[in-house]
This record gives sequence, C-alpha cells and structure tokens, in this order.
Amino acid sequence: MASGAVGDSPLSGPQVILPGGRRLRLSGGAGFPRPAGPPTSRIAYAAAHVVADPTAENTPGAPAALDWERTLAFRRHLWSYGLGVAEAMDTAQRGMGLDHPATRELVRRSAAEARAAGGRIVAGVNTDQLPPGPATLAEVTRAYLEQLGEVTAAGARAVLMCSRHLAAAARGPEDYLRVYDELLAAADQPVVLHWLGPMFDPALTGYWGADDLDVAADTVVELIKAHDAKVDGIKMSLLDADREVALRRRLPPGVRLYTGDDFHYPELIRGDATSHSDALLGVFAAIAPAAATALAALDRGDPATYDAVFAPTVPLAQHLFAAPTWHYKTGIVFLAWLAGHQGHFTMVGGQQAGRSPVHLARLLELADAAGLLPDAELAASRARAFLTVAGVPQ
Repeated sequence: MASGAVGDSPLSGPQVILPGGRRLRLSGGAGFPRPAGPPTSRIAYAAAHVVADPTAENTPGAPAALDWERTLAFRRHLWSYGLGVAEAMDTAQRGMGLDHPATRELVRRSAAEARAAGGRIVAGVNTDQLPPGPATLAEVTRAYLEQLGEVTAAGARAVLMCSRHLAAAARGPEDYLRVYDELLAAADQPVVLHWLGPMFDPALTGYWGADDLDVAADTVVELIKAHDAKVDGIKMSLLDADREVALRRRLPPGVRLYTGDDFHYPELIRGDATSHSDALLGVFAAIAPAAATALAALDRGDPATYDAVFAPTVPLAQHLFAAPTWHYKTGIVFLAWLAGHQGHFTMVGGQQAGRSPVHLARLLELADAAGLLPDAELAASRARAFLTVAGVPQ
C-alpha cells in the first residue's frame, strides 16, 4: 500500500526542498479504501487532536479556542474508517493547552456527533479543573467525580486518566487504591483505566505508587481484580511491549488491554496464541486509513496484508513519538494539515512550536512513504509554505 521507501522519490510529482537542500518529490496517498464497518476482531480507538481557531489568541496560558466544525469533522473522518474516537485524551492536549471548560464542551459535542454517526466514543476523565499545585486526596477524588459525571451525562464511556494531582498527593499504592476504589464504586458503567508513562508526562513518574514498574503492575492488577465488573479495560502507554504482554496475561477474563504503545502496536494488536491487545492510540489519528485497512485484513485472516500495510507506518510513528515524546501532538496536527483535514498549522497553547522544521520535514517524508498524504499537490504546497517561513528556500 505504501508509495515506496523514503529516499526513493518518484520520477514525477510535486517537489519540496528539505532542510539541507535535498529535493523530495511526493507521490501522495495510496488510496486506502473505507471499510464496510468497524473491525470485528479488535476494538480500535484513535485518540483525536483538536483543531484550534486560528483567529483566536491561542497563546501559551490563554483559554483554548477551538474551530468546532473542523474539530468535529475530523472525528467524522475517523468514524468513517470504522475507528472509535478517544476524546479529550492526551492527543487533544490535555495538560498542554486544552483547559477544562473547552474539554467539557468538547466531550459534549463529540458525544452528540457519535450518536448521530453511530460511532464508538470514550472520553477522558481527569482532575485538570483543579489549579496547579498541591491538592488533597479528597480534592482529587471530588475533581475526578465531577468529570466522571460530565462524561457520563454526555453519553461517553469514561477513561480514568492518570492525574498529575494524584501523582503529587499520593504517598504509596494504598492512596491510589483508595481513590480509584471510590471512583469505580461511583461509575454506573465499566470504565477504561489509564497508565501513562513518564515519557509522555514526567509529572506522572511513579504512578500507581512505585517507581518499580513490577510493583506498580501488582497494584494495577489488585485494583482490577477487586472491581473487574466495573473495568472495561486498561490503556497502557509505557512503550514497553514485553511489559504490556505480561500485564494483559494477568487480567481477569473480559478485561481488555488497550495498547497505547505507539512503537509496537502492530505486534501487540496481532497478539499471540494466548492473548492480544485492542487499541487506543494517538498514532491512529494520523494513520487512520492504513489502520482501518490493516485491521480489516486481520478480520479476514490475512496477516500478510496486515503486516504489509502497517510496516511503513511504524517508522512514521517512531519519529512522531520521538523524545521529547509529549510533543508528538505537534506532529499529529502537522500531518492533519498536510492531509487536508484543516486549513492551518496552529495549535492551542501555541504548541505548533513544539517540533523543529527538521523534525517535521522528516515527518513529511515518512508520511508520504506510508501513503498517508491523499493529495500530493496540496501537501507539497503546504510543506513549501511552512519551510519557506522556517528559512528553507523553495
């Protein structure tokens, strides 16, 4: 499905001059077909980004102002490829520009769109309405419960996201268990738990009460076994495939492991003879057409096509999520702009400055090699405009 290896530019096609002076000719999209429906052998969510209003003051520290039509149109794009939407997650810049009032409205609007489209949706529950700084465990619990009520009222399944406030307030595993026990008791439907590693957010170091990941995993398993009827699954984002496989083999029957591993997702979703991971991935927002094609191949028992379609997306994902990993959102938005899903490269909180022109130029190459730029002329014209402003003459 891909257009060829990076560096093997086609003989014709629009041209972009990359930093360093090398010329790249884009070949455009591979024409991934829309599937007849969602995948049947796996559940797959794409964590969606938000589209900023480019006419608003989306500067660092300013309230987030969104282009609601383009934000919701991108979710309709994901549903059209049979993927679920993971709303108001890290990819939507939780903790990096998306404030609580905008989050609450985003969840409300997206859940309504999901009902209209017949699409699957989950939405993040956090404590980010609290001010930065210390909070008590009681305050953290109340903040979680407030957002849990908002997400439930909107009609989305809740994802209990990792909380910076809880990470700062908890003194050991018992504090995590106390807070999550109360949250799960209050949930009126099964929720998705969330384990986000410090490579995505350094403030979450030692989450679940231990720097030792084996000890942390024991706490997670203890919590899930105590509340297995209230836990749909757990999203694990540690970028450690072996650790993910080990945890999913310890889960009670019926509890899913949603991979958040944007480096090893093909092998984790494919699984082995005893288990597999489902998916809740930021990278799926960037590679939705390819992901849908790969998952359809897996459904029909065609692992060769599954592997072939996903293979060129892995170098793209590894570059997209390269350190500092938390700036991957900049690349997600850049690719959405190149692919024509929005008319500008502006982000809430001014986060478009999170990656260098050199990094983004490489992302352009990798996306073209994976067949993920449906209109080569559009992508090239936008890349040329960006690089010109960045000081790379075209």
